Amino acid sequence: MRRTVLKSKIHRITITGADLHYEGSLTLDEAIMEAADLVPFEKVEVFNINNGNRFSTYVIPGVRYSGECILNGAAARLGHAGDLIIIVSYADLEDSELKDFKVKLVYIDEDNSIKEHKVAGVFSEEAKEIAMRNKNLIKD
Repeated sequence: MRRTVLKSKIHRITITGADLHYEGSLTLDEAIMEAADLVPFEKVEVFNINNGNRFSTYVIPGVRYSGECILNGAAARLGHAGDLIIIVSYADLEDSELKDFKVKLVYIDEDNSIKEHKVAGVFSEEAKEIAMRNKNLIKD
């Protein structure tokens, strides 16, 4: 059986610009791409925390250490500079590959710099810890 699992997550990066007339994509600081194990032209899902928009596009490298996060083309209509977004990519794996697979989690600060970088196995203690931390954020 094949399963689609989270491969990479960039959590709470701020959109720095939008260019409607640029060929469609998401320009992203190259250092952040590398930390999240994203390659140029890789498909990503984008979740806009501010307005709830969710869309697919692909990433292209921006200036390293610039904090760039620019929506291009049609995606420019789905967010504005200052919006917080989550960027994710997925991997399609055989069950036998899950045991050794590592998810890259990149947490971004208010200056669009990497605040924290975690690597977690699918069945690891880190994965359980992340799930518990998220569960504790939910208030009844």
